[in-house]
Amino acid sequence: MEYYFYIKSFHLIFVITWFAGLFYIPRLFVYQIEAFHKPSPEKEILGKQLKLMSKRLWFIITWPSAILALLFGLVLFYLNPTLVYQNWMQVKLVFVVLLIIYHLKTHLYYKELQNDVVKKTSSFMRIWNEGATFILFAVVFLVVLKSAINWIWGIVGIIILGILIMLGFKIYKNIRAKNPDA
Repeated sequence: MEYYFYIKSFHLIFVITWFAGLFYIPRLFVYQIEAFHKPSPEKEILGKQLKLMSKRLWFIITWPSAILALLFGLVLFYLNPTLVYQNWMQVKLVFVVLLIIYHLKTHLYYKELQNDVVKKTSSFMRIWNEGATFILFAVVFLVVLKSAINWIWGIVGIIILGILIMLGFKIYKNIRAKNPDA
């Protein structure tokens, strides 16, 4: 069953690249939203480039990585079906469902911005950008600790991280208000 570890390695590689895409795409959304409010021709030039970058990231890296991560995960369950009965894995699967929902909602934002529909602010997207981070923390603690109980400490850490991120966001917003080029 040596091939099991190769499949697990591929699963992890594609989970990592999936998260990389989910970390970066909202950042591009921030820039797209800010470019949308700039005067012409800057608006059109930046908008066109950012749409292209988003499209390449989303369809060349993020979507394929998501599909392959999920596919290799399903193969791992097929090869080791007892995993699904472990409490930590059941909690992890809840977070995987949340990640899929996050991904699909991000896809909706992607489609809106590709069509020049700006419904969210750049501040909202900066906060949205942290969603995948919270899910990643929970999943890593679950997988490493292999405990459906001890992951709660990871969630406490996530909450603390969230508070620190919000504080950092407010400080950054104040700095930007004083110096728009920051």
